[in-house]
Amino acid sequence: MRQKNSDKPSVRDRIVVAALDQFHTEGYNGRGVQEIADAAGVPKGTFYNHFKSKELLALDVLQLYIEGNSPEMLLDTSQPPLERLRAHFGFISRRYAECGFSRGCLLGNFSAEMADVSPALREALDKAFGDWTQGVASLLREAQAAGQIDSRHDPELLARFLINSWEGALLRMKVVKARQPLDDFYDVCFGVLLK
Repeated sequence: MRQKNSDKPSVRDRIVVAALDQFHTEGYNGRGVQEIADAAGVPKGTFYNHFKSKELLALDVLQLYIEGNSPEMLLDTSQPPLERLRAHFGFISRRYAECGFSRGCLLGNFSAEMADVSPALREALDKAFGDWTQGVASLLREAQAAGQIDSRHDPELLARFLINSWEGALLRMKVVKARQPLDDFYDVCFGVLLK
């Protein structure tokens, strides 16, 4: 997120933060520019001084969301690889608990809502999932080198499967409004697959 030298967030940053909350709560199509501007405490015209369209705003929102999920946790070599992976998913799942398991993953939400109608968002989502997959695959390679998981597993395939399974668990979590699908993910991921 871009911010000026002062501690006060820029108008642009306030719009992005407000839009993240609005999109995450109500969906991309559930909130218009006026509602986002109101939530940011700025006039609607100010929105257009910073963004040419809501779609371009969504690209910045997506980046802020990704940064907020602390993907760098996957690279912290002070912990063994599988502990880092568990900590990564644990960090993300605590954020869902804070909102009553109602919001789900913005990547998944945007994918379901916008991938067919916005080529720019679809491309950004594909890159986000690809980067996340590469981070997890790299960690799994480390786990293989350390003898933590079977070296016969294809790290790329396993990483894609884990992320796809996580996203499915999050969809189910939104339906049941409880953490059980996340617990199921942990039990199978760390108790069976990566044992």
